[in-house]
Amino acid sequence: MFIFANLNDNAMPWYVLLTKPKSEKKVESRLLQLDVKAYCPTRIERRQWSDRIKKVETPLLPSMILVNLEDKERDIVFEIPGAVRYLFWMGKPAQVSEQEIDVLKEMSENQANVLSVEKIEVGKEVEIDNLGSEKQKGVIKKISGNQCWILLKNLGYVVKLRI
Repeated sequence: MFIFANLNDNAMPWYVLLTKPKSEKKVESRLLQLDVKAYCPTRIERRQWSDRIKKVETPLLPSMILVNLEDKERDIVFEIPGAVRYLFWMGKPAQVSEQEIDVLKEMSENQANVLSVEKIEVGKEVEIDNLGSEKQKGVIKKISGNQCWILLKNLGYVVKLRI
């Protein structure tokens, strides 16, 4: 997902704010009205109804937006309906680096070919393509912190990856 980096003391950190489902863009616009720097990366998705196909703007990160606040001002977001809580990583509020924000903005603006966004979970089958000449399928066996153990059935190995 994100690489949670140590940020400079003079820069305000970006925090990951969890929202109610399907209210990401509403929360973002309400936060912007309060002069809070907020960002909800989006992508264009084609949806088909029985009578038409339509392009719809959907959030790239479901039920998440990114807010840029000082630590002492973090509670202001809970004045907005739809804001649920902050995402925590290793006991502290998750912080996203400015470089990752730039990458998300570039992906969103250029409409990069993001087909889907999925959460990794134990038991889920994944494909890994950097282990040799062909893609290998594996099953996620364990997730701990920023490490993930994947069982490669065809090779008879467990691979430990950093997320």
